[in-house]
Amino acid sequence: MAPACNTLFFFLFFTFPLSIFSAASIHFHHPLDPLTLQELDQVRTIITASHHNLTFHYVGLDEPDKSIVVSWLAHRTTAKTPPRRALVIARLNHQTHQFIVDLSTHSIVSDEIYSGSGFPMLTFEEQTAANSLALTHAPFRASVGRRGLKMEEIVGLSYTVGWYGEEGTSRRIVKVMFCYLDGTVNLYMRPIEGITVTVDLDEMKVIAYHDRLMVPVPKADGTDFRESKQKPPFGPRLKGITVVQPDGPSFTIHGHQISWANWDFHLAFDMRAGPIISVASIYDVEKKEQRRVLYRGYISELFVPYMDLTEEWYFRTFFDAGEYGFGLCAMPLQPLTDCPENAVFMDGYVTGQNGTPVNMTNVFCIFERYAGDIMWRHTEAEIPGKLITESRPEVSLVVRMVSAVGNYDYIIDWEFLQSGSIKLSVGLSGVLEVRGTTYTHVDQIHEEVYGTLLADNTLGAYHDHFLTYHLDLDVDGDTNSFVKSNLRKTLVSGNRSPRRSYWTVVSETAKRESDAKIQLGLKPAELLVVNPNKRTKVGNYVGYRLIPGSVVGPLLTDDDYSQRRGAFTRYNVWVTPYNKSEKWVGGLYTDQSRGDDTLAQWSLRDREIENKDIVMWYTMGFHHVPYQEDFPLMPTISGGFELRPSNFFDSNPVLKVKPPRQVKWPSCPTSISDLP
Repeated sequence: MAPACNTLFFFLFFTFPLSIFSAASIHFHHPLDPLTLQELDQVRTIITASHHNLTFHYVGLDEPDKSIVVSWLAHRTTAKTPPRRALVIARLNHQTHQFIVDLSTHSIVSDEIYSGSGFPMLTFEEQTAANSLALTHAPFRASVGRRGLKMEEIVGLSYTVGWYGEEGTSRRIVKVMFCYLDGTVNLYMRPIEGITVTVDLDEMKVIAYHDRLMVPVPKADGTDFRESKQKPPFGPRLKGITVVQPDGPSFTIHGHQISWANWDFHLAFDMRAGPIISVASIYDVEKKEQRRVLYRGYISELFVPYMDLTEEWYFRTFFDAGEYGFGLCAMPLQPLTDCPENAVFMDGYVTGQNGTPVNMTNVFCIFERYAGDIMWRHTEAEIPGKLITESRPEVSLVVRMVSAVGNYDYIIDWEFLQSGSIKLSVGLSGVLEVRGTTYTHVDQIHEEVYGTLLADNTLGAYHDHFLTYHLDLDVDGDTNSFVKSNLRKTLVSGNRSPRRSYWTVVSETAKRESDAKIQLGLKPAELLVVNPNKRTKVGNYVGYRLIPGSVVGPLLTDDDYSQRRGAFTRYNVWVTPYNKSEKWVGGLYTDQSRGDDTLAQWSLRDREIENKDIVMWYTMGFHHVPYQEDFPLMPTISGGFELRPSNFFDSNPVLKVKPPRQVKWPSCPTSISDLP
């Protein structure tokens, strides 16, 4: 992570007319639909009628209570859509206001002034203003002159500052650091080390300046990542490849509701969370009913602490969603490269600092993936005189968004499988955040440098990425339990078997929150959310299980100020009772927060979670030790996890799935002899 998404891109939105609208932009049909363009404009009108000179930091749907939504879903043909409300977080006179706006009555329902620790998300506009202000600061310009750099080639970047034990009310500040272009567009590879300009965002003035040291700016050679700037030798070019669906897609989209194969779910865009998947259900062909799986799922926070302890780096412990806005940093997806030819694109809307709605084009793509994977297969070779082989190709539905939070590009996929599984994955690409140094060879290094020497004068800093998902599973209803099925090694006693040992499953149902805090990797276990009120024909509780990917946990001490703010990463799995207000694991106000409104704090109440409406929180992560292959930009590294049906169906739900119609192309080889 790093500062400010692409602020220039954001401002370009203001220069073009908002001319591309889906039907959902005009009429809402679902209580969880994101606010439309017209509704966002209505919110601005309502609030600015009585509050002047405020800045908008977040505007999103104030979702109805879950019971209201579930009731509406059960009677959607006759039920009236619940009143539409907006949650607005704004700053006025150095205070944070939290508004609830009722769009049906055109009124402000509540206006609360927040007095706790932490501040709202940063806006693009104030970051741009802070960067510009820092560039005009006379001491900074003098420092640039001493270094012999060109002012016109310098770019400022706003960094959040975290919290390190300061008492009392703090100011909303950022520290502006600088990078150098002059021969490249890969500005993160050319940091100007040692200079820090501290800017008060509310006052918009410089309050501190430091020029601590002078080290060489890494050179521009070999850092530009654009294809047009590459020089021979080049890698081999592959032959043409494409994805074609001559009959069109197998999914349908009505507003924000998506139906595909046996799945039905709602997709919304939020300027903080990005994609939100809601009311996902799957059709059971044997029972002939639509069955609930997931009420609400989204990324609640991305915690990215860097390990460099130097003066300009120690505070770089970012909360990408709560400080910068994961959805706010969404980029327009590029057809044919970000998404395949058969993808369908959707727009989203956010609000600018003055409350003006902004159209974010192509923030989502939805497509059917077929990459030659196998859904299931079996060869029966034991019947005399026969060889029987059956298989089915894996075709899945993918919802994708890419968020470019500063130097990192996060590729977020929600993938739905006909088997009932939901696979969630994230790909990390983009460029590293590097520190300038005097070193040009590792043999010169005789001190702690907190990273890897990647090129001349270029150190790649060690860091982590932790992504915490909010997963409100409603397995066949909203009264669920969390079950940990431990795989226990057991010794054989007596003479009942020639074997000396085996393992068996010993299940424990979590009764309270403290029973459901799990650090993965310590003992083998199956982690399930089950409905204790529903059973299969043979008597097993219906459920879904979490299949983790690689297991990563924090290596910082619990009393480290950064880890106190990111205490929700202490366990990979938490389970809490459903609470509409508990959405953001790092707190509603994350910037400069103090760790007093996190999942770790909520869970101290140790509430009952057995046979309740519960939410599972899962943290996946990456420890990133940079290597030279990450320079000057990073090949994508991916991780993920799966939510998989476990005794949810009475038998294999895809046994009778029909394969897609085969499409024959004359130029496609079918055997080795056909290859050139």
